[in-house]
Amino acid sequence: MRVSTSQLQQLAIFTTVFTGGGIGTMYYLQQKTFTQSDYHRLALLKLEECPIAMESLGAPPLRVYNIHLTDRYNCIDPQRAQIKIPVTGSKTGGYLYTSSIRDPDTNRWILKQAVLKLREGQTIDLVNPPPLAAAQISTETGDWH
Repeated sequence: MRVSTSQLQQLAIFTTVFTGGGIGTMYYLQQKTFTQSDYHRLALLKLEECPIAMESLGAPPLRVYNIHLTDRYNCIDPQRAQIKIPVTGSKTGGYLYTSSIRDPDTNRWILKQAVLKLREGQTIDLVNPPPLAAAQISTETGDWH
């Protein structure tokens, strides 16, 4: 049985489109899994709570992008998550470097490190914010320490 060249071309095109669609779907689902995870959500909440970091970015609006799946910094296993989240505001952008561990007793993620590194080279530790940020947060909530 002979197969014509046009049939082979159609099969190649169909296979390419089907494979590309499958890869695109897998990429989308993987990114959705990251953005819905507690370790991702906790890091972004910590960023949004730091007025110095938000002001440095020019946020709001804060734009959060997909993590780069090929970046070697990103490493996730059942007990530990380390990710680098690209973020931008109206002034500048940078990366939010995070590290979280899963508490074996509660099975919940605990944010251990969250550091914003801006394009200009400025670094802001979000877990242990600078004294000015801590003072600003205290005055906004009414806590005087």
